[in-house]
Amino acid sequence: MAKKKKNDPQSKVAGVGTPKRKTKFPSAQRSLPIAEIKEDCVVLKDGTLRGVLLVSSINFSLKSEEEQNAIIAAYVNFLNAIDFPLQIVIQSRKLNIGAYLMRLEQKEKEQTNELLKLQIAEYRQYISELVELGEIMTKRFYVVVPHDPLSDKQKGWFKRFMEVFRAAGAVRLSRDRFLARRRDLMQRVDHVVSALGSIGLKSALLDTQSLIELYYNTYNPGLSERQKLGDLNQLQVES
Repeated sequence: MAKKKKNDPQSKVAGVGTPKRKTKFPSAQRSLPIAEIKEDCVVLKDGTLRGVLLVSSINFSLKSEEEQNAIIAAYVNFLNAIDFPLQIVIQSRKLNIGAYLMRLEQKEKEQTNELLKLQIAEYRQYISELVELGEIMTKRFYVVVPHDPLSDKQKGWFKRFMEVFRAAGAVRLSRDRFLARRRDLMQRVDHVVSALGSIGLKSALLDTQSLIELYYNTYNPGLSERQKLGDLNQLQVES
């Protein structure tokens, strides 16, 4: 019987002739505290709910001293009127103007006036060069409104800690319980919207589609630029 040489490359490969076993990695969904998103609110794995508001901004520096003092006083009143925790999130993203440039190009093709057509072309070129010179960032402001029912507050620390690591399908609220908690959450949301309005800030509750897009873009910043999220009714999520 011929002996296999030591320098035979096959002798250095483990498991030659046997099928390779595929390593199965847990999905990112299992590491998130979100159980599901439905009816304009986020259901966490511990059964608590979250509503997310998209809030406008104020250029505080351009205000007069009287206006600044009024805004500060209104903000203090806003904080004093809230008896539950809030989360304020600021996201900075590179401004994607690809769709805007495509619309300008379409307008340029449809324009019959040669002078306006030339101006649109020059403006489109100017915007393209401006973006290439430096990254233009856009900021969005969110306020997360929570609802933690009393039954969840009475749970022990260890039990709530273990619930975070449950699979997304492990938590399923009954329809009546979900509607009751959602009703209480929406009352808080309305209260926050009204309080923000007193400061001069406009806010809007994100719907289900917007919430899914928000979390998709947050946890997949690179992928979301190349692959846009499809319609909600066509999404399939692996549990």
